[in-house]
Amino acid sequence: MNFTGFTEKDFETFTIDGLEDRMEAIRERIQPKFKEIGQILTDDLSASLQKEMFLHIAKHARRTINPPKDTWLAIADNKRGYKQHPHFQVGLFDDHLFVWLAYIYELPNKEEMAGNFLENLNTISKLVPDDYYVSLDHTKKDAKPITEIDLKGALERFRDVKKAEFLIGRHIPANDELLRDGEKLLAYIRETFHTLIPLYKMSYH
Repeated sequence: MNFTGFTEKDFETFTIDGLEDRMEAIRERIQPKFKEIGQILTDDLSASLQKEMFLHIAKHARRTINPPKDTWLAIADNKRGYKQHPHFQVGLFDDHLFVWLAYIYELPNKEEMAGNFLENLNTISKLVPDDYYVSLDHTKKDAKPITEIDLKGALERFRDVKKAEFLIGRHIPANDELLRDGEKLLAYIRETFHTLIPLYKMSYH
């Protein structure tokens, strides 16, 4: 494996002005790394979940003016797309890398999945370590530590509000040395995904 981690330059991509220029930098700097680790992570999840998982790399194709503030890879059990399915994500904003299990607003059976989580609140609290974060909107950076969030309230909102989302996982600041060590970072991401696999399974039962 040639993956050496993510550099300051990768994060500086999000300071580049203009849609075309920023997209070019995303394609040149970040997407090759996503392809490399994405396939490893997809194979790993397929083996762990005992079903075929598929890698999707964000294309930002709908954008016409505003350059993306973040970019990501997603892994889902559907070949055609990931937004309507629970999916695993790794991505970058300008100041941190995120590792999520993501349920976004396009999910058709949100209410059912939220209900499953609400029935298993105690289990979730035991499964998820204190250094994990929760986000209620994938387009914004302002995720909160799980220790500071009203998990029941967040899941009820996810169930009841059409546009509400639920993402759970970890953040790594852009200046963290872990990001410069490809092997350690990959191990950290895999460990995070493995911690979240019971939640992924829970959302289907």
